Amino acid sequence: MFFSKSFGYAVRGVLYVAIIDKENSKVQLNEMADKLLVPRHFLAKIMKTMMKEGILTSTKGPYGGFAINGNTLQVTLIQLVKITDGVEQFNSCVLRLRKCNSKNPCPMHIHIESLRKQWQSLLASTTIGDLLRKDQPDFIKSIATL
Repeated sequence: MFFSKSFGYAVRGVLYVAIIDKENSKVQLNEMADKLLVPRHFLAKIMKTMMKEGILTSTKGPYGGFAINGNTLQVTLIQLVKITDGVEQFNSCVLRLRKCNSKNPCPMHIHIESLRKQWQSLLASTTIGDLLRKDQPDFIKSIATL
C-alpha cells in the first residue's frame, strides 16, 4: 500500500495553496511547481483535477491562480487517494498474488487485513485542515523549498 507521486503532489499542492491562502493571495502554477519541486505539466494536470473535484478554485489572468474554497479544509486524505490513485490498492494482495482474497489468502493476508482497515480509517478521518492545525511553524518547509 504505497501511494503514487500523483497523490503526494496533490496533497502537497493543496496544502501549499491552503498555507498561502492564509495570506489572502492566489498561488500561480509556476510558483507552486518551483516551490514544490514538481514538474509543471504534471502539477497542472493534478491541480486541474483538484478544481474539477471542487477541492480548489482557480481564477485566470495575471492576478489569478489557485485558492481554497469552503470545502478544501474538510477534504479527507482518502478522498485524495480515490481521486489520484483509486482504492484498488486496498483490495489487492500485498504480495501481488493474483488469487489472494479472504477465501484464498496469501501468507500475509490475515496480518495485512487489520493494518489495511486501520490505514483506511486514518486516511478517512484525517482532513487537509487537520494537517494544517499542527503546531509546526515551519510546516511549509516540509512540503516546499524556500
